[in-house]
This record gives sequence, structure tokens and C-alpha cells, in this order.
Amino acid sequence: MKLIIQIPCYNEAKTLAIALAALPRTIEGIDKVEWLVIDDGSTDNTAQIARENGVDHVIRHPHNLGLAKAFMTGLNSCLALGADIIVNTDADNQYNADDIPALVAPILRGESDMVIGARPIQTIEHFSPLKKALQRLGSWVVRRFSGVNVPDAPSGFRAFSRRTAARLNVFNSYTYTLETIIQAGSSGLAVGTSPVRVNEDLRPSRLFKSIPSYIWRSIITLIRIYILYKPARFFISIGVVSFLMGMMLYARWMLLYLFDDPTRVRAPSLIVASVFAIVGVQLGLFGIIADLLSANRKLLEELRARDRERKTHGDHPTVTSSAGYEGDEPSVREEKGK
Repeated sequence: MKLIIQIPCYNEAKTLAIALAALPRTIEGIDKVEWLVIDDGSTDNTAQIARENGVDHVIRHPHNLGLAKAFMTGLNSCLALGADIIVNTDADNQYNADDIPALVAPILRGESDMVIGARPIQTIEHFSPLKKALQRLGSWVVRRFSGVNVPDAPSGFRAFSRRTAARLNVFNSYTYTLETIIQAGSSGLAVGTSPVRVNEDLRPSRLFKSIPSYIWRSIITLIRIYILYKPARFFISIGVVSFLMGMMLYARWMLLYLFDDPTRVRAPSLIVASVFAIVGVQLGLFGIIADLLSANRKLLEELRARDRERKTHGDHPTVTSSAGYEGDEPSVREEKGK
């Protein structure tokens, strides 16, 4: 049983050594524990710090691609290195590494495919009351969207089985935390949670730059993810609302025609009602087509997952592209940490 702890990094030279010093090298039930750092185009000496502190594998992006891409590069590299369990944590030492054994325990017992560390949000001193409220609201929205009971959806402290990691795909560039939960719920994966502790705040969050920005980007991300994974429900729901509005306008026109002045045509009302009804029907058709495309996407994801789970390239993995997908992005190779 092999476990790899991956850490996405971008200019983390000041805090990375602190985070690495806390990571375990032995865990009960695990035969081998390795560390992997994904340097997402850092302009400081993050990669050098990683190698000096005994990191087994250092993967470098030629330029900054964002947290979600770095996360996927890490998953693909861990799979190529033969990891049976993958733990994702932060380079700013936000999460208490002593909780990693508890985080992976449900996977070792076969109870969960993915385990999310649930922080004690209400007792974290450096979280403002507004941020705490937003965390609760965001987690509630994700639970509604995904059908997965997760108390701390934005938490990046997570453990994945090999099978689960092979099935995850992140398409948005902002963050992986929300999309992976919704995808897990859509794929029928068993998602568990484990209480985890947090350490002293070493630096401000880079995702939480301002309240309005965080809210706006989170809303856009959730809508895009919901359309991607549940397109039929999204388009048909909007279509039904539009069609019903059209029918209500038709009913209003009919009542006025029967009980008011029958000589008045009221053409604008008819036009608006027709537009709403036609748009509703079209959106319903879009939903059906999108659902058929979604079924095809799921088949392709399953084939890709089986291929990723099966492939193992020994100790010298080559990542096809910096995001783990074949494309025009420049390839990256491992720089040995020892």
C-alpha cells in the first residue's frame, strides 16, 4: 500500500519548509509514504526548498496555471507513480498534518472513496464572522447541488483512493474543491468527512482576495459545474419556468379578451407570451440534447479513468501536459527531490 502526499505550490518558499517538516513518513496500514510537490510556475525558490527538505518528487509547470491545474497535475503524477491513496494538502501549513492518518483511515477500511477534512470553522480565530457565514452558506449550497453531505466544502485537505483519483476531472481554472464534490456525487462515489485541526495562519488566503470577488467567482463556478454535470435538470428547469410564464401571459390575454374589450387585440401580450413559450420549449430540447451528450461524456470519463488507473510508469513519470490533459500546453517532467 503506497500513499503519496501532494502539495500544489505557487511562491511558497516562506512556508513550504514548515509544512513539510510536519508531514509523516510512516502511517499505520501504509507500507510506503512519499511526498510530491507541484511547483505551479513559482518565481521564487519553491522547488529548491522542496528538494532541500527531502521531497521525493518535484513536478514543475513552466508558468503559473492556477490551483486547479496544479491539483490535476498532482493527481496524474501520483497515479503514474503507483499511489494507492493520495492526500492533498496546502503549502501554507493551514492543516494539521497529524490528522492525515485519520483522514485516510476510512479509505483503508473501504468505507469511503474520498475523504474531506472538516475544519472547526466556528472556532478558527483568524476567520472573520462574515467568512464563517460564507463558509456555512457555501457548504450548504454545494450539499444541495451535489447531494453529498459535506460540512466543509472549500476544504482542500483531502484523501482519495486510486480509483477515485483516476475518475476525477477538473475543468474550471479557479478551484478544484467544489467541482470534485459535485462530480463525486454525480458519479456515485462514497464521500466521507473527518474532523481535522488547523494551524496558525501564516499568510492570507490567495483565493479569498475580497468578499465580493470570492462570492462572484464561487457563484459562477457553481453554475458552470452544475451545467456541466446536471445539464438536463438545469435547462429543463429554466425551460419549464419560461414556458409557464408564457402560459400565464396567454391566460391573461384570454381573460381580457373574454371579459374586457374583445375588439382590442393586445398584440404585444401575445408576442411576449409566444416568446416565453417558444424559449421554454427550446430550452427543454437543449436539456434533452445536453443529457445525451452528458451520457456520452460519462462513458468517455469511464474509459479514461480505467486507462489512468491501469497505467504506471515507475519512478520517472512524464505528465502529458501541465494540466494532465493532452493538448497544446507544454509538457512537464519530474525533477527528482533526492
